[in-house]
Amino acid sequence: MQLFYTDVFVLPLPAGHRFPMEKYSRLRASLLASGDFAETDFHLPPAASDAELARAHDPAYIHQVCSGTLPEKAQKAIGFPWSAGMVERSRRSAGATICACRSAFSHGISANLAGGTHHAFGAHGEGFCVFNDAAVAARAMQAEGRAGRVLIVDCDVHQGNGTASILAGDDSIFTFSIHGARNFPFEKETSDLDIELPDNCPDEAYLLRLDAGLDTAFALARPDLVIYLAGADPYHDDRLGRLALSFAGLAERDRRVLARCQTLGIPVAIAMAGGYARQIDDTVAIHTTTVRLAKTFSNRQTPCPD
Repeated sequence: MQLFYTDVFVLPLPAGHRFPMEKYSRLRASLLASGDFAETDFHLPPAASDAELARAHDPAYIHQVCSGTLPEKAQKAIGFPWSAGMVERSRRSAGATICACRSAFSHGISANLAGGTHHAFGAHGEGFCVFNDAAVAARAMQAEGRAGRVLIVDCDVHQGNGTASILAGDDSIFTFSIHGARNFPFEKETSDLDIELPDNCPDEAYLLRLDAGLDTAFALARPDLVIYLAGADPYHDDRLGRLALSFAGLAERDRRVLARCQTLGIPVAIAMAGGYARQIDDTVAIHTTTVRLAKTFSNRQTPCPD
């Protein structure tokens, strides 16, 4: 199973910033320490090109991001101060999901150890999201002739509003978001399928709604590829989440999504998405479990032809 990672994912931020950047390097270390992965399983993703980004984003927005000329209000909405490192991180995150998708077609399953930047719209970013890696990657796979139809399964605790907006009206890419009803973004977009959950939703209720959503999404999407946003933030002790899933519930969520893909013979690319647990070790443990579980499915997958 190929994993896509770069130290560029760990963007230096001002002291006291609430985004847990170090989770990415800790995730890599945790996966190596698990014994399930070797150094050779980690691959350096290239930066997404302007042409790749422009399949999902306004070229004027891409230029403003890359040149550091976004208006102050627009940069503040993203939540990171502008720097060349922020641009490189954002490009590489999108590039890593593109690579994970390509790898999934060869090996059945792959993962970007960052990504899931689903609050990035076509012409603006917000919520720590600059470029929308899932939308960029889905359209890259279509442009490369690898996939005609794509399903994005977004299990972050927050609605994938940017993804829904970018892909609205595109019948070839199905957007499914299962998220907290009362959480950010407070003004939701319309995905192809939205499941909104009440505060403090526990494991059993979440998994029942997830199963129903997966039934509907796969039936309507008929995908050649799944991009799975495996957010750690539905966790009960997440600072920015309002749901109440346990470690076991989150692992079962991952198992159900991945098992559905395997049963149907559909390649799946995973992005980590959000995670803001009060104890960063909890976020790292959740992401680690996602990737280790994916490895067990990879060992059983029949590779998909290029």
